[in-house]
Amino acid sequence: MKANSLILACAFAATTALAQNSVSVDAEKAKAAALAKATLNPIASLISLPLQNNFDWGAGPDDDGFQYKLTVQPVIPISLNENWNVISRTIVPYVYQEDIIGTTSQSGLADTVQSLFFSPVKPTKSGWIWGAGPVLQLPTATDDLLGEEKWGAGPTAVVLKQEGRVTYGGLVNHVWSFAGESDRADVNRTFLQPFVSYTTKTFTTFGLNTESTYDWERSQWTVPVNAFVQQLLKVGKQPISLQLGGRYYAEGPSGAPEWGLRFQVSFLFPK
Repeated sequence: MKANSLILACAFAATTALAQNSVSVDAEKAKAAALAKATLNPIASLISLPLQNNFDWGAGPDDDGFQYKLTVQPVIPISLNENWNVISRTIVPYVYQEDIIGTTSQSGLADTVQSLFFSPVKPTKSGWIWGAGPVLQLPTATDDLLGEEKWGAGPTAVVLKQEGRVTYGGLVNHVWSFAGESDRADVNRTFLQPFVSYTTKTFTTFGLNTESTYDWERSQWTVPVNAFVQQLLKVGKQPISLQLGGRYYAEGPSGAPEWGLRFQVSFLFPK
């Protein structure tokens, strides 16, 4: 009887351990799924530091120019109260380019863009997530050929929906210049970024977007179309996402690039 009791006790302990382990694994998967979704939401309540590397070819007067742009894009959510957040999104670009302007080369900081999105903590009853606020352009370029030498401001907004494994929506902003060097062209520009993506069970995401700009001063579109694959993973205890994609310029002014590549590393800091 004692042997049978011991066997039953061991079996019960093993079953309990397996059940607890299964619950733990399920909880980790749920956290990973939520984190994967958050990386696709521009106004998620998630501190992140994306480092985006862009390589573009085929620009300049002879279509042989090259540009490398590293954009540091910290995202910081700030809780205002139990119903509202404000999401700070900053884009600080470093640029190296050659044969874009004649046969010269330039390197240094370009203009910084700062956006603030006031967003409800909870989605709408129909599941839509949205945010709106101001966008600012700061003339931080260290070379006058890398920036517009203008202060700019305007509105920005984003709206999206996440249904199952699919995320879709769009981001828009418009910037008008209001100060800066008088001998430089005024800024009057609309930015449109519709996006759609699908995330698999292994937290691999396939996405498509455009980052279209319309210059009202010159009546000119620039329309790069981006396709990418993104993977969520952990390095030690640090969650990161890696993104690799290609870009084709469907429309652009004379001298615009023809195609490009993007590699992005995002460091994620969930609460």
